[in-house]
Amino acid sequence: MARETLIGLVGKPSSGKSTTLNSLTDATAKTGAFPFTTIDPNKATGYVQIECACARVGKQEKCKPTYGGCKNGVRSVPVMLLDVAGLVPGAHQGRGLGNKFLDDLRHADALIHVIDVSGTTDAEGKNTRGYDPINDIEWLRGEIVRWIEGNLKERWGSIKRRHTATKSTAVETLQNQFSGYGSTANVVARCLDKLKLKTPLEEWDDETIERVVNAFTDEKFPTVLALNKIDHPDADKNISKIARKYDPKRVVLTSAISEVFIRKLVKQGYVKYEEGTEFLDTKDDLPDDEELKPLDDKLRERIENVRDLVLYRFGSTGVARALRAAVDAIDLVPVYPVRNINTFSNGTTDGPVFADCLLVKRGTTVGSICRKVMGDTPIAFIEGLGGTRVSEEDTVDAGKNDILSFRVGA
Repeated sequence: MARETLIGLVGKPSSGKSTTLNSLTDATAKTGAFPFTTIDPNKATGYVQIECACARVGKQEKCKPTYGGCKNGVRSVPVMLLDVAGLVPGAHQGRGLGNKFLDDLRHADALIHVIDVSGTTDAEGKNTRGYDPINDIEWLRGEIVRWIEGNLKERWGSIKRRHTATKSTAVETLQNQFSGYGSTANVVARCLDKLKLKTPLEEWDDETIERVVNAFTDEKFPTVLALNKIDHPDADKNISKIARKYDPKRVVLTSAISEVFIRKLVKQGYVKYEEGTEFLDTKDDLPDDEELKPLDDKLRERIENVRDLVLYRFGSTGVARALRAAVDAIDLVPVYPVRNINTFSNGTTDGPVFADCLLVKRGTTVGSICRKVMGDTPIAFIEGLGGTRVSEEDTVDAGKNDILSFRVGA
């Protein structure tokens, strides 16, 4: 069975990684404004928001996911998150326990780079003023590249000899080396196709190896830039610089501490909140709501600050957008296995619909999804929407072969 998707949260110390983890989950990772607050990697379940199939078929009221939730056709699907300790320049050489921290990332499918866009912490996470966060983007990616490159070059002589002796292809040889990073032959093949290399592997020089490692890093670890602490007065100028330089699809503005604050108020009964939006209501807004507690002046002022500096200005705290951007970077689409293809339930005709949802790579075959869901159980045939038969060789896409029923039999 394929492993679950893993999104890694990376960044320098004190950038807000652990707070971001807490804002996306119910985790309780330690947080603090000092370097190396996080020593061991924290894993937790986050929830990415997607458009649920229940809205497509008009079954929103009956949609009750086994895991996560669904509200008005917006579904929260669980994904695994990994928060590792802050990286510092020189991590690939072991500085700041860097090799251990980098090693924790090897099986991540995508990265969310949490960046202190306020410029109030330097490259090592120490308090400062006027620091350029673009430096963090460049050196952190460089640390990952040099880590992989160092591991490859260290064994390059024996790699070339084995490559020649076994008459392997470049893809086969590199996959043997990159498999430890959770790579596949398809990932390696895409890297080499993009580079259009014609030189035989045994003749590659250092420059060619560097090009290959850079291409592999981009392909294996697609990265979303979460510009955190957007409510700081120094953030605006840095946001503009980064937005001009990097792919806007991979840049998300976040205030993780605001999201954590709001979630705390929700649990305490002071606000009602639609995650991923600007909509936050208090007793002042809904005086007839008996579930909401009244606010004192201090709490009212704090809520108004969050509204003015984050929610109304940016449309949300951004953390839900960051996770969705990471899922989109891996090109994942939702698939809904059901027992009854006509009612979309797993039991009775009037029972809950779309109880289960998987996130799979776009273009995954129906057969591989069947094996992931059903294991070795013999399958007679597979049904898609409307009861039509679906071949195991058919592939899935958003809205295509994404609602499936596996009929057990010889």
